[in-house]
Amino acid sequence: MTKCSVRLVDGGSRCAGRVEVLHRGQWGTVCGDDWDMSDAAVVCRELGCGEAVDALGKSHFGSGSGPIWMDDVDCSGSESRLKNCRSPVWGKHDCNETHNSGVICSGARLVLGSRCSGRVEVLHGESWVTVCDADFNQQDAEVVCRELGCGSPVKVLGAAAFGRGEGQVWSEVLQCRGNKSQTHFCPKSSSLKHNCSHDNDVGLVCAGVLLVNGSRCSGRVEVLHGESWFTVCDADFNQQDAEVVCRELGCGSPVEILGAAAFGRGEGPVWSEELQCRGNKSQTHFCPKSSLLKHNCSHDNDVGLVCAGSVRLVDGDSRCAGRVEVLYRGQWGSVCGNNWDMRDAAVVCRELGCGEAVDTYHESYFGSASGPIWMDNVHCSGSESTLRNCESAGWGKHNCDHSKDAGVICSGVRVVGGSHCSGRVEVLHGESWVTVCDADFNQQDAEVVCRELGCGSLVEVLGAAAFGRGEGQVWSEKLQCRGTESQIHFCPKSSSLKHNCSHDNDVGLVCADSVRLADGGSRCAGRAEVFHRGQWGTICGAGANFIAGFVMCKELGCGEPFRTDAAVPGSAPIWMSHVKCTGSESTLKHCGSLGWGTQL
Repeated sequence: MTKCSVRLVDGGSRCAGRVEVLHRGQWGTVCGDDWDMSDAAVVCRELGCGEAVDALGKSHFGSGSGPIWMDDVDCSGSESRLKNCRSPVWGKHDCNETHNSGVICSGARLVLGSRCSGRVEVLHGESWVTVCDADFNQQDAEVVCRELGCGSPVKVLGAAAFGRGEGQVWSEVLQCRGNKSQTHFCPKSSSLKHNCSHDNDVGLVCAGVLLVNGSRCSGRVEVLHGESWFTVCDADFNQQDAEVVCRELGCGSPVEILGAAAFGRGEGPVWSEELQCRGNKSQTHFCPKSSLLKHNCSHDNDVGLVCAGSVRLVDGDSRCAGRVEVLYRGQWGSVCGNNWDMRDAAVVCRELGCGEAVDTYHESYFGSASGPIWMDNVHCSGSESTLRNCESAGWGKHNCDHSKDAGVICSGVRVVGGSHCSGRVEVLHGESWVTVCDADFNQQDAEVVCRELGCGSLVEVLGAAAFGRGEGQVWSEKLQCRGTESQIHFCPKSSSLKHNCSHDNDVGLVCADSVRLADGGSRCAGRAEVFHRGQWGTICGAGANFIAGFVMCKELGCGEPFRTDAAVPGSAPIWMSHVKCTGSESTLKHCGSLGWGTQL
């Protein structure tokens, strides 16, 4: 391969990092002024690194130490080398080292399909190699689709469904956990169990459509056109289009089409074409399009869609609480509560668009199901887009009975713009989150919200958009909680509003934290305790990882842990044992554990 005159530095792989160019024998940086995806595309092509995924300025990958060789770069996107793009004279710039440009290219590509579907090939050294279908799973697929900016995986296909590749078949196995941004960062194993040929090349179909601002199966419709995501006009989207979108996302059948920006106004362009799906296509990519638009649309006309999801909560008095059931092969079945914890619950709540996970149950708290037990020993990292993508024993494989059916309570309320226990109050109304007027929210309503979020007692109610102005609707009803309810879902509501409110009147709330350090002489030292079901309890140190201390200190705003010791024993219940955190959790309660009140 010809030696390149461009390289990417400090990005963790040769296909991501700060852009540097070679000029007169010296490497120098490129100013990020006007740096965009057309420029990034040239860099990725020159390096043989697949598609450009992101173009970054402001020295995202750190500042270079050499000269700034290029500024105000303007590529058409078709150039073979970055040095061929238009820019001022070499070394002439109005820039400094804090504005160096960066690029992320994909180390994976999809061949012989569309931009978001095809045979999977990964960059190995300087060559593109195919991947064996036996060594590629759903979590690997999530990372590839994310890396390519193609939404969620819809289907993994084996047996060279997109044709047989050429050259090498990869001799390693991806072991992605589903939460990585690129395949480059996934662990690999050389312990191949299969002898594969190009007859086993794996294919992948990612979604070229997204549902935004709702859940995995509901939200504002956005389609991928070129490198950008576009919203769709409600006047140019019908039932047959909806059927294809729901099918492409693996979300069952359409339930409702909603116009007038029901899931909020999008940003960027509104699509200038009209989908003309017949309802039987597998992807919107294959639907005919027409440029003969009859309507002049803006983001006020962004269309929203509700599809039937692949997970539901049953017998819990609201769609955000109940026994967990998943749809598999056309039949709903339950999930065994073995090892069921808050990370698993967090995935369910996110998939349903139901706010934060508040509580988990693993002994048929919401009654026993009568159908099949589809999943057992579920192990989610907490970042998966759907419960089906979490690790488990395998569909229908279990060591369980219906006395252990898993349950979840998600919040039908959330606080935004603050912390886990403080922020602007938003409630789930149908499929949308709406803000609440400060004039229609009182002390008793606030007590219920704090309780539902699993936070401590009420500290303060704040009006006049103290945590920022929301978007979308202001709620047209009034909560009339008595203060004793476990969820606002159970509070009476009144439609007799006395006030005409706007987002200038969005109400905010401060609840006490859901964790604390007790008997240590300050709020940042002491015995770790967590608030659950209205009672403070302790955390067993057995099996806990050190990262849990970082999560707790971050949640309390106490910096980093200085030391962890066996604390003075408490007399309260032991709520958590064998706590395992990844470090990305917003609250200790969302870390993995044996389950509330469960110990070995």
